[in-house]
Amino acid sequence: MTSTERTEALRQAAIDAGFDAVGFADAVPLDDAFEHYEEWIKRSYHGSMGYMERNAEKRRDVSEIVPGAQTVIVVALNYYTPFEHVGEGGKVARYAWGDDYHDVIPERLDRIIAKIGEIDPTAQSKRYTDTGPILEKQWAVRAGLGWQGKHSNVLRRDIGSWFFLGVIVTTLRLEPTVVMQDHCGTCTACIDACPTKAIVEPYVVDARRCISYWTIETKAHEDLPVHVIEKLDGWIFGCDVCQDVCPWNRFQRPSSEPRFLPRGGVTVLDTGEMLSLSPAEFASRFKGSPIKRPKLAGLRRNAKAVEQRRME
Repeated sequence: MTSTERTEALRQAAIDAGFDAVGFADAVPLDDAFEHYEEWIKRSYHGSMGYMERNAEKRRDVSEIVPGAQTVIVVALNYYTPFEHVGEGGKVARYAWGDDYHDVIPERLDRIIAKIGEIDPTAQSKRYTDTGPILEKQWAVRAGLGWQGKHSNVLRRDIGSWFFLGVIVTTLRLEPTVVMQDHCGTCTACIDACPTKAIVEPYVVDARRCISYWTIETKAHEDLPVHVIEKLDGWIFGCDVCQDVCPWNRFQRPSSEPRFLPRGGVTVLDTGEMLSLSPAEFASRFKGSPIKRPKLAGLRRNAKAVEQRRME
């Protein structure tokens, strides 16, 4: 089987697995992109996410993860569902309306790895779904899956930015995809619309100013800062403003994955109910949901902030 035939077989395997797009990149170090990442860390833009400081060499060079790596495969899975925030309460980011993507994507990646094994039984491969020291966005750009928008999310002309990424590092050599042109142009809609001005310059986000960071990634003992509470606008888990205003998201089409549909049609959480949930009720209600990430204490903190802001 030629390199072209192998690449086409893996491309088809990704589509058959249900992914909306796939790209391939040579597994050479991300020197330039990693320099930008290091500078981002030096500026403390990662906030309290200390894990982002670790495993630097693996982030730069995937051969530190899979010795002899030849190719990085990057896939996109559309999660957009055509619903809006309905009702009073705490708004939830669109990606968290349905099931946790960590439970949806891995088995699909395993199907691609199985195909790699059919092509070359000696090939070594490892998959990631936002679960390890992989610079997913940078690899998506290098693999021609899309371009990095000024809000830092990866964009495509067909499905905008409403998609999850999956990555496979493999020793199987495949043909790289042509890098996609940046189509943001002079548009600054995301920068202008960010409630807390977290997009400090094009393509650079300061997590310490970001509503999503504060409502999802921080520990419950970290109080939401005043500048975030003042701009919450009802967000209890995440924030979609920069994506909502992006012109490329006008061309979005609904996801084919029913597990991303809003659970019970709910896109807004009752803040009073969240404050009264017991640990057992929280565990039961949000089992298999991204909303479990900040834990009950974090969700309560967010609910209190939303209520506080609405009473002012």
